[in-house]
Amino acid sequence: MIATKKVAFYTLGCKLNFSETSTIARDFVNEGFERVDFSESADIYVINTCSVTENADKRFKTTVKQALKSNANAFVIAVGCYAQLQPQELADVNGVDLVLGATEKFKITDYINNLSKNEIGHIHSCDIDEADFYVGSYSIGDRTRAFLKVQDGCDYKCTYCTIPLARGISRSDTLTNVLKNAKEISQKGIKEIVLTGVNIGDYGKGEFGQKKHEHTFFELVQALDGVTGIERLRISSIEPNLLKDETINFVSKSQRFVPHFHIPLQSGSNVLLKQMRRRYLRELYQNRVELIKKVMPHACIGVDVIVGFPGETEALFLETFNFLSALDVSYLHVFTYSERPNTLAAEMDHPVPKAQRAKRSKLLRGLSVKKRRAFYESQIGSERTVLFESENKLGYIHGFTENYVKVKTPWNPTLVNTLHQVRLTHIDPDGIVRFEFISKHNMAL
Repeated sequence: MIATKKVAFYTLGCKLNFSETSTIARDFVNEGFERVDFSESADIYVINTCSVTENADKRFKTTVKQALKSNANAFVIAVGCYAQLQPQELADVNGVDLVLGATEKFKITDYINNLSKNEIGHIHSCDIDEADFYVGSYSIGDRTRAFLKVQDGCDYKCTYCTIPLARGISRSDTLTNVLKNAKEISQKGIKEIVLTGVNIGDYGKGEFGQKKHEHTFFELVQALDGVTGIERLRISSIEPNLLKDETINFVSKSQRFVPHFHIPLQSGSNVLLKQMRRRYLRELYQNRVELIKKVMPHACIGVDVIVGFPGETEALFLETFNFLSALDVSYLHVFTYSERPNTLAAEMDHPVPKAQRAKRSKLLRGLSVKKRRAFYESQIGSERTVLFESENKLGYIHGFTENYVKVKTPWNPTLVNTLHQVRLTHIDPDGIVRFEFISKHNMAL
């Protein structure tokens, strides 16, 4: 390989994809490549794909066009979930040279000895049953926080989801390696780590290639809390049935784990939860929210919800809307249901018309705006700790409090990647919170 070759990366989808992209990028750098921004001319463009929604599929073609606009002769590689699920579809996209599946993406540099453009995309993709080993990943360098992958794959069989088909069975990193990666991240000056995976509450399963749990998610949380040098630890999306009392109570007392939870609901109707084959009912979800708010009244709680699932009548949708309206949550991530190949839901009767799906999505997005505003208003006057981001956005620097309130102040580069104690004062017309400094000294937690 030639050391002067340039490579650029684009990530579609979730935090897990970001962590894996970063790891793949480090592999390229170790092989002598120069990493450049995706907007620049590069010899190789790697696109890490997502296939959770129909929109994510469509964005792939747009991203390929963007790469070829920068360099028409560039070698374009597709990896990720979409690449595993629909490799031929990606290979047929004009300009795509190589498609790598779930296991092959971690050996990407083995496939690029020849960077000549291919007339049709070459596919290297395993049967998903072969994706039974674990590859650790974490992201650094792109943000003031790192995404640390602790788990991959999923054994759940939700009727709408393709992730088990794209990523295989549930399996975990060893606790020793997770702690090693966390220490490496902390030594690079990164202030915050976000734990990520497909189903992180299932952590410990497959830790040493065995189906049983070697450790639990709670044991992982306890161990990470003891790693010196980490100032913030944030739990990403976790299933409500796997978020146990012991974890919630531990986080409420922790000096490192922050009071922010993202808990998928998907529907507020028990009828639909059963059709989705979720592993809980709305009563359990409500119990989780109430316990969090009891021990951490200032906690931020985010919710994933799907609208337009087959069989969702107006009455069932209103069950979800009213349930969320009454629930003390902070914001919603609203997903409009789209039929995914090889899922049971795609074959179900009584599909919801797309216009109705869009209408319901708009209603829930409006509810999310109100929820976030109400949560932000409840925090005005409180003292919080802010970690500032690295981007200058229209003359402002932004940051997030420990409980995920977004704040802003006029751009000051000395604030980047520093923690400061502030008092939240008011909400600007754009919905972002302003503040006053209590201490202008970088905090050592």
